[in-house]
Amino acid sequence: MSETVHEVHLHDPQTLYRHWEESQWSPWDVDLSTDREQWETMDDRSLVSFILGSLMVAEERITTKFSGLVGADGSEEEVAASELAVGDLIRIRPGDNVAADGVIVSGQGSFNQATITGESLPADKKTGDEVFAGTQNLTGVLEIKVSRAGTDTTLGRVRELILAAEKTKLPLMKIVDQYMGFYTPLVLVIGALVWAFTHDLNRVIAVFVVSCPCAFILATPTAMVAALSAAARLGILIKNVADIELAARINAFVFDKTGTLTTGQLAVSRLAPAGEIKPAELLRLAASAEKYSNHPTAKALAQLADEAGVPLVEPRDFSEAAGRGVKAQVNGSTVLVGRAQWLKENGVTEDFLKSVDLNETEGWSLIFVARDHRCVGWVGLQDKTRAEARESLAGLKENGVRRVAMISGDRQAVVTRVAAEIGCEEAKGDCLPQNKVEFVRSVKAKGYRVAVVGDGVNDAPALAAGDIGIAMGAAGSEVAIHTATIALMNNDLRRLPFLIKLSRSTRAVINQNFLFGLLFIVVGLTVTSLGYIGPIPAAILHNVGSLIVIFNSARLVRKGEELEHFHLEPVEPPRAAPGQLTPKMA
Repeated sequence: MSETVHEVHLHDPQTLYRHWEESQWSPWDVDLSTDREQWETMDDRSLVSFILGSLMVAEERITTKFSGLVGADGSEEEVAASELAVGDLIRIRPGDNVAADGVIVSGQGSFNQATITGESLPADKKTGDEVFAGTQNLTGVLEIKVSRAGTDTTLGRVRELILAAEKTKLPLMKIVDQYMGFYTPLVLVIGALVWAFTHDLNRVIAVFVVSCPCAFILATPTAMVAALSAAARLGILIKNVADIELAARINAFVFDKTGTLTTGQLAVSRLAPAGEIKPAELLRLAASAEKYSNHPTAKALAQLADEAGVPLVEPRDFSEAAGRGVKAQVNGSTVLVGRAQWLKENGVTEDFLKSVDLNETEGWSLIFVARDHRCVGWVGLQDKTRAEARESLAGLKENGVRRVAMISGDRQAVVTRVAAEIGCEEAKGDCLPQNKVEFVRSVKAKGYRVAVVGDGVNDAPALAAGDIGIAMGAAGSEVAIHTATIALMNNDLRRLPFLIKLSRSTRAVINQNFLFGLLFIVVGLTVTSLGYIGPIPAAILHNVGSLIVIFNSARLVRKGEELEHFHLEPVEPPRAAPGQLTPKMA
């Protein structure tokens, strides 16, 4: 007998409300923010040292200081991660960070690999699969044979790649600095000539007053300060002021996927109940059974249930098979939540896969729910794209960016799907950090000026390799932020087209200021040399010229007023009812 399948697409969460009596939809916003640090001006050598120091701190945070070394007799000893050697056998428990690259020799579990590969969904690993240092084991106890340790690990190579990339872009001395040394002798020669031909001391004084290059000197810094103020107001922190001018010449953007073009948070996108089951009932069963699981799918279910006001039931006899599913008693019924194969192994014999119209290879994570050995529906989860991503990429193209590409450590099918959703014409998946650096270098080799946008540790080398590195500051890692020269503190991708516009406006204002300053000096020297104005009018005109440059630059402060200002204000989530899970944002 065929069953009726009711699908709920969670683009409008209020759809769920209509299926649950006496429930209230009460979404709450969580402020994703990082501590705002003061950006200090430093040369490239100091910057390299600072970046490497930050990376060492990050390595300490995401790799364990101690690891369980397993002896030949099966005994376990805690040793420092730095003391591990190739061939050692280490034991990893749920919640542990992997201390070294290696191969699983026993056990299975789910790993969060976002720091290394950028993969948005947890990766299920079994015996024979490779794991990377810095990744986190979410479920299961495993024994891993070390294949690379210390600086030879994938994470250790990130540090070397940053150093190599930074060495390739040491700046040259400013052209203006090279020629300013000739200006003072030139003015003295002009003053001497005026004295030689006129013997008029007032003319000489007027020449010296009007030739003081204040307007010329103020041309760049006033525009830069105004541009920095406009950018900071919108949550764009620029560490290297030279990049304001450089951004005007950027004609290629390379984006990371996870956490940059997508939110980086696993979320429930589809509820597909079977038979007479309501969507909210399906959610209640799944979230209640998963209540004590540490898997990201459990957290996503709990968060949706909390937002939709669906009350959870206290599960009994809870058990979890690492990376496969959970089993619990909910309201006296046996509830299974997990992979399709796991449900079949636990006595669910019906053909429940026929109702599935999603492809897991395209980035969907599917879990099935059974009650008393009968499938009652399935849940689809995915890493959602940012709402403003398509608009932002279109804005970049409108501003003359000729090439927009997306690179990610995620599977190619997932990257292709995301690219189609946001209108990105070029997408490349299965990329490790060194592959991203090679891609950026290949784009630069074709004559493009490249801006790289990323957020994770695995993006740091590519950020350093680009002409400009832009870090998604609110969700970005400390290493990525310090490697980049520009940080988006509020993760709003619409700031990128604005940055290009602001850069071009800044360059135009600087050129206007330079032209005015140059004309002012030439005209001033001419009229003072000919005796048309004396020292006092020359001093007044000198100050007027400086004010004109300052006010012209001040026009940049009002740029971006049409966009929402950035406010770093923490939002307190509502307190959950007793016994109800509260979603936590990492």
